[in-house]
Amino acid sequence: MKRLPRISARPGLLALLLAAWAWLPASAAEVHRLLLAESWPPNYPIFGEAIQNLTESVRRMSGGRLIITSHARNKHKAPLGIFDMVKAGQYDIGHSASYYWKGKVPNTLYFTTMPFGMTTPEQYAWFYHGGGMELMNRVYQPHGLLSFPGGNTGNQMGGWFQKEINGLDDLKGLKMRIPGFAGEVLAKLGAKPTNIAAGELYSALERGTIDALEWVGPSLDLRMGFHRIAPYYYTGWHEPAAELQFLVNQRSWERLPEDLQEILRVAMRAAAFEIYVHTYHASAVNWATMKQDYPQIKVRTFPPVVMDALREANAGLLRERAAADPLAREIIESQAAYLAKARAWTDISDLAYLNSQHR
Repeated sequence: MKRLPRISARPGLLALLLAAWAWLPASAAEVHRLLLAESWPPNYPIFGEAIQNLTESVRRMSGGRLIITSHARNKHKAPLGIFDMVKAGQYDIGHSASYYWKGKVPNTLYFTTMPFGMTTPEQYAWFYHGGGMELMNRVYQPHGLLSFPGGNTGNQMGGWFQKEINGLDDLKGLKMRIPGFAGEVLAKLGAKPTNIAAGELYSALERGTIDALEWVGPSLDLRMGFHRIAPYYYTGWHEPAAELQFLVNQRSWERLPEDLQEILRVAMRAAAFEIYVHTYHASAVNWATMKQDYPQIKVRTFPPVVMDALREANAGLLRERAAADPLAREIIESQAAYLAKARAWTDISDLAYLNSQHR
């Protein structure tokens, strides 16, 4: 036991603090500080709110021993540079999306979402019980990084278009902001996909830099004002379960005591859940607002000829990726096998229930 320092008969505040500190274990007195970089603008709804809540809950659960400071994109000015900044140790944690790094590490794109793939519950089950987490960290660990699910937006809308899509010819030469594997699928059909950060989307569409874009859904799209310049709003096919990501520098993680690692792990999982349920709620509310206040928005579904071509292109690209890279093949086969298993239950549970309500 540590000996109490000698205190005068009328101790001052400093003496009292020193006396209290003397009784604390050394580990409890040590404060660990981490920097977190977000891909999102400052005070961004849902995503940014979840990060603010995470930093506060970590502070409270750790009794002040773990302090996380978050920087939005206006601070670090590299919304699509999170991978490099966390890998270099400039930041300890990043909040972004795994498929943004496909140009650096192609196998990262599978861990956000895949066209015609799993829904959110199916994908979470794959991550935590079907081997998804293990495969994801096999991709990231060679880069000194750990990846954790960072919040799901659910099934995303297919995007905002300035012109109606009536057939395959309408996709040829179409300049569209659409990241991940879906962008490669559209490129097979003659479109020109690109990726643009959230804060630049409206201006790119308004100035004609792009002809169409996808972002999330009513939860976040309505406030962006896309409907003012692109009246056609298409239902989704490309991101049935868009999972965000907490990217963690492995050295920063290993410097944390085990109890703080567990606090951070639990807090990230809670933030992911918060983003999912908040996004779902906001989409429901904003969908009702949109239908009432903006009747000029034309909700469309891509015609069958387009959907068939998208499916065919998607399947062909998956075969190419699997043939070219053994780890890609393992990931693709794992997702396909789990989807087949989970979808059988989805069909007889959720789908059967929903179908029964429309009879």
